[in-house]
Amino acid sequence: MPKQERHKTGEKGVYYIMGTDTRGKPERIYYIMYRKDGKQIQEKAGRAGKDNMTAAKARNLRVERLNGKAPSNREKREQAEAAKKAEAGKWTVDKLWEVYKENRKPGKSLKTDQGRYDNYIKDVFGKKEPCEIAPLDVDRLRLKLSKRLLPQTVKHVLNLFTWTVNYGVKKGLCPPLPFHIQKPTVDNAKTEDLTPDQLKALLDTLEKSENKQVANLMKLALYTGMRRGELFRLQWNDIDYERGFIRIREPKGGKSATIPLNTAARELLQSHPKPKRKSPFVFPGKDGRQRRSVQNATNEIKKAAGLPAGFRPLHGLRHVYASMLASSGRVDMYVLQKLLTHKSPAMTQRYAHLRDDALKSASGVVADFYNGMAAKAEEEKQKAENE
Repeated sequence: MPKQERHKTGEKGVYYIMGTDTRGKPERIYYIMYRKDGKQIQEKAGRAGKDNMTAAKARNLRVERLNGKAPSNREKREQAEAAKKAEAGKWTVDKLWEVYKENRKPGKSLKTDQGRYDNYIKDVFGKKEPCEIAPLDVDRLRLKLSKRLLPQTVKHVLNLFTWTVNYGVKKGLCPPLPFHIQKPTVDNAKTEDLTPDQLKALLDTLEKSENKQVANLMKLALYTGMRRGELFRLQWNDIDYERGFIRIREPKGGKSATIPLNTAARELLQSHPKPKRKSPFVFPGKDGRQRRSVQNATNEIKKAAGLPAGFRPLHGLRHVYASMLASSGRVDMYVLQKLLTHKSPAMTQRYAHLRDDALKSASGVVADFYNGMAAKAEEEKQKAENE
């Protein structure tokens, strides 16, 4: 590119060259020259049209830079580059989430957490480092979410934020939060149950239902206590008729699990109709693929059976299964925990009172026996006295 002609302006250290604007019209481009720290500096001051630059403005800019009141263009670039590097070196919550997410197992749980992060955490804390977050910031988020979300959902969001930061701490990427995050108290002890009459009505409705796939799915939930997702993922090769077990795919908690194949479940599965389209799934969805939803069909059955409006057809049947076992008095809490594939005994304790009631009832038999003996002895005594 040929050297462009410099034009004097009458201002010391200020000149311009002729260029063109965006419309192709001639335009002055002003430059300044000065010496700083023993170095001759020559840099662009601005364009006459785009930047509204004049020789006088260029002169004032030159004076500011000579006096150190304004950085040179080179210094600006260096400062911007330093700021960019500093920003890149920061472990913000956004960056910590990306690293944490990469080390999570793909699936529905991660997809749900991604939604929670995007909807509730990203805009509030995403650009901040954990050390820049104060307790008041988290309290404000908790209170804001509590106004429109259920306590359990708020707790999930705050847990996700905590796990993300703690992962960064574990990997040495950031310091820990210097405060404890207060989370909502959630009552998870709700146990859904059905009366004997309600259960009979449900079983009668299931027998009459024309939708055998969904009816049998609900029956298996009642017979085994399997979760909704576990039923959807159940495949024929997960059923071991010979050894008498059902393998649970991707159970809640991540660890592989098996449950006994009881007589009721065995008979149901052996007579369960297979769809015309070949599928590995016991209760397949559209085109033989894994089922994703069953809500409409189960709600119709619930309504037809006259069950309570708040009863959840699949999760509720899991509770019914657990309640029946606990109230029988023949299953201890450890066995019930294994049958329900609970990770923690605390999750099974909600059914403990049912077992206690059964044990109290059983212990009452002893009292009845002794009372009967005492009554018989009294009767014989009275008889002897009368004679």
